[in-house]
Amino acid sequence: MIEAFLLALALAMDAFAVALVQGARVRPGVVATLAIALAFGVAQGVMALIGWGMGEAVIAYIEAFDHWIAFALLSFVGVQMIRADEHDEAARPLIGFGLFAAAIATSIDALAAGITLPTLTAPPLLAAGLIGIVTLVLSLGGVQLGRIAGERYGRPAEILGGVVLIALGCKILAEHSGWL
Repeated sequence: MIEAFLLALALAMDAFAVALVQGARVRPGVVATLAIALAFGVAQGVMALIGWGMGEAVIAYIEAFDHWIAFALLSFVGVQMIRADEHDEAARPLIGFGLFAAAIATSIDALAAGITLPTLTAPPLLAAGLIGIVTLVLSLGGVQLGRIAGERYGRPAEILGGVVLIALGCKILAEHSGWL
């Protein structure tokens, strides 16, 4: 179980970062915070299960372009945050397609990690559930921490958040392209 928990923590970091940024930028209410955390948690758990089910044969084809999708989505949101003002569209909480896209972008690694689920001491379904729950909890915390930073530091926190999202997209692209 410790291996599964450590894997869950590692996979949840991207979702945590996006949740932190969303909290700083938008300072969403309770319902929006829960929606963000739930979307990220479900996406991580489901993507891990999909990876487990697809196995290595299909993952090789997806790995050829998944990092470009994550890079594009995270960079787009990051740029929108940097150039936005308080009246801009980017000041709205992640909802609908935007939330779905962010959840998928942050769970690309979980898809690939799903292949490793059978190698863990925990059963794959339990491990995937743990991945989802850990991501949900860390995303809740991320939104709340971001909210505190956003209230205290305002626009500089929002710009930093946009830079973090772009950097996260670049990190995913670099790791999956073999540049790191």
